[in-house]
Order: sequence, then C-alpha cells, then structure tokens
Amino acid sequence: MERENVWKKYQKKDEINKVHSFANGYKEFLSNCKTERECTKYFEKKAQSRGFISIEEAIKKNKKLKTGDRIYATNMGKEIALFVIGKEDICNGMNILGAHIDSPRLDLKQNPLYEDSDMALLDTHYYGGIKKYQWVTIPLALHGTIAKTDGTTVDFVIGEKDDDPVFCITDLLIHLSADQMSKEAKKVIEGEDLNVLIGSIPYGDEIKNDKEKKQLINKNVMNIIIEYFNNIDKENGNKKYDYREEDFMSCEVEVVPAGKARDMGVDRSMILGYGHDDRVCSYPTFEAVCRAKNPKRTVCGLLVDKEEIGSVGATGMNSRFFENTVAELINLCTDYSDLLLRRTLSNSFAISSDVSGAYDSIYGSAFEKKNSAYLGKGFAVNKYTGARGKSGSNDASAEYMGKIRSIFEENDIYYQTCELGKVDQGGGGTIAYIFGNYNMNVIDGGVAVLSMHAPYEVISKVDLYEAYKAYIAFAMKA
Repeated sequence: MERENVWKKYQKKDEINKVHSFANGYKEFLSNCKTERECTKYFEKKAQSRGFISIEEAIKKNKKLKTGDRIYATNMGKEIALFVIGKEDICNGMNILGAHIDSPRLDLKQNPLYEDSDMALLDTHYYGGIKKYQWVTIPLALHGTIAKTDGTTVDFVIGEKDDDPVFCITDLLIHLSADQMSKEAKKVIEGEDLNVLIGSIPYGDEIKNDKEKKQLINKNVMNIIIEYFNNIDKENGNKKYDYREEDFMSCEVEVVPAGKARDMGVDRSMILGYGHDDRVCSYPTFEAVCRAKNPKRTVCGLLVDKEEIGSVGATGMNSRFFENTVAELINLCTDYSDLLLRRTLSNSFAISSDVSGAYDSIYGSAFEKKNSAYLGKGFAVNKYTGARGKSGSNDASAEYMGKIRSIFEENDIYYQTCELGKVDQGGGGTIAYIFGNYNMNVIDGGVAVLSMHAPYEVISKVDLYEAYKAYIAFAMKA
C-alpha cells in the first residue's frame, strides 16, 4: 500500500503552522527534560495546571470520582500515571496510552572520581543499548540528584546554560590509532573507557609533602562541586548547606548530550535532539490525555521508567505501581474488589506508544523496504515488535488491528504499518507485552526515528503532530 507524505495533508488544509507550533512546545520539553526525574516533574507541574489532582489528595478527601475528574499519581519521582474518568463504569475498561521517559545514556558509577596524569575523570556505566563510539568528543552535561543522610536533596544540571562548562570523553588521535581502527565497531571504544574528563587544575599553591601532591586535582574538582551544591541550597533558602564528599554515595548522575533540540533541514521539517526515544511519544501522549474531556471510557496516560533496560525495578512497567494505582482508582469510583481490578485491566485497550526505526536509504540493506516506517509518512503502527522470530513481542490480534484502523481512518489520521528492519538483523521490544500480560488488547504505535539510540536522533515534525492526533482519536473513540 502506497504511503502518502503527510506534509501534503497539512499544506492542503493550510495548517502547517499548527505542526510547527506543536513541535516548538515539544522542542522546549525535549531540551529541558533529559532524565526521567525531569520528565516526571515537568508532567506533574503541567498536569496540576490543567486540573489534575494527586491520587493521595483524592484519597485523603475520600473523594468519589465522577465523569471528567482528573487524577494523577507519581512513583519515586521517576514515573507518572494520569487518568481522566469516563462516563462508563471503569470496570468496562480504560483506553491506555503507555510510553517511557528514560533514554539511553551514561550513568556515573558509585565511586566515579579518579585522577590520572593531572586530569580528573569520572567513571561511567552505560545505560541501555548504545554504540559506545558515538559518545566520544561530543559536549556532555551532568543531570542529577544528590541526597544527604538527613533526607535533604538537591537536583542539579551542569552543562546546559550558555555560561556553563561542558564535559567530554576523549578519543585517540588519528595519527596513533592504527590498532584502534582495526577493531570491530563494538570494541573501538570499550565500556570501561567511557570516562568523562571533568577538570585539570590542582588544589592550592602550597605543597608540603609528597602525600599532598597526590589527588590535588580531584580535591579541587570536589571542592568546586561541593561549593556548587551549597550555593544551590543557599539560593533555595536552605540553612544547612553543608554537603560533603561522602554525600556523593547517595547521588544519581546521568551524563547526557549537552545542548538544545534544534530544527533540522533548510525547510525546518525535522527535529534533531537527544532523547526522542521515547520522549517523542511521551509528550504527545501527555497532551492527548489532557485534551480528553468527559470521555466515554476512562482515559489513562502512563509514562514509565526503565524501558531501555527491560522495564525492571520499582519504576519500570514490570513493577506493581500501575496495578496498585488502578486499584486505588477503582476504590475511589466504586466498591473495590480484586475481581473488579482484573476486569478493568482485561477490558482495557492500549497503545504502547514507542518509536519505530525509520528507513534510512544510506543503510538500506538492514531494512525490508515495504515493511519499514518512513519519516514524514504518518503514525507508525507495529502489529508486533520483538527480535528474530518475534521473541519478546506482543503480537496484536487481527481484530484489534482492524479496530485501530477503523479509529484512525474515521478521524483522518495518516498512518503506516511497519516492523523493525530485516528479520535476522536484530529487533527490539517495548512495554506492550506487559500490558498484554493483563489480557488486554494492545498494539505498538509511535513515531519513526532516524539514528535511534544515538546521542542525537532525528524525527519529522509532521509525524509528531500526527501521533498527537492519533492518540487523541484513540483516547476518545476506542
């Protein structure tokens, strides 16, 4: 089936300005929210401004929910679920949009700081699937949270403001890289060599003995960082600004590409930025849920962590957070029972809102052309994902695929069906199978991405906007 270029649709309707306007909001989000904590904080603040109240507040007030009520719940600052209560009994099922807000990156190790050859460096452990050689010699920023033993925490970002310093991982000069260039791509840069250069000035100007000559650059770097955290506390009005080196044992720091998302192409049709996978689906998911008013069925937007490492842990989709939150929601709507919880989940419909790999003609041999997603050709629907024989996939039924097609075609949504590359080349998974474990109908659908999992990825603005409209149609019509 020939796919149409979606730009033509909006040119005919003279609605291109709407596409660019929505993209501008997304670029701002993408530039400012580079970690799951930052995304959750952003969505929570936006949700409150749009009439959502926390589930804790609703429980405290013993509020009985009615059609149109808006509820949200967060989990450990790294996951958020949003609900708009529908006209039908919640036990008839919900319309669920589920995306993830974590992205491939580098994390600092527990004891990261070391000094070698008059340079201070940070040890990292990569998170998610990356090509390690792509992370050298690019400007990097530090985004993180530090916690003291008294419970005080500070969120910080270094490397994003124009006057901030940035950091990088060095690479071997081409003049001496004969051995390096003969290695396989996966070994050109080893994981243990992804060390971030952070400083080179020694502490103080008086050296009394040989022992004090050691680690002076580390000491200077640590003093600067501690002063930085203490200044944040002062600015926030906190009286106890006494951070110590030991506090870094309870610190989470993510190393991400520095800089803002930018328009790409002379026609400004695309966006180049870090973290499109999967924030390019999480942003329109959130906006679509906010657009739902008095829906027929309860609408849910679920934005989770840890997808890039298998959806594990307390903030991943495999945790009980979603199930427990739905249980609390049912209890606010009616008399709770475990049977009603099971009915609600089983009767629900879901779109696992995740990205697809876009066809790239430069690397065309890795793709199966007629079954690939293309930039600019609309919402990308994957009946199944998985790897080599559909391993790890949710394979949507023909009946549910027909239902999704009906919704999109009745609402003028341009969409394309696809899968991720040639069968034996690899593959990938999403959170769809976890929804499927509840016996609900679920299908994968999202935005096509070029250079997926690279530090900088590419999407089409028109695909982003079509995803937003597809999510609205699903939320209100499924």
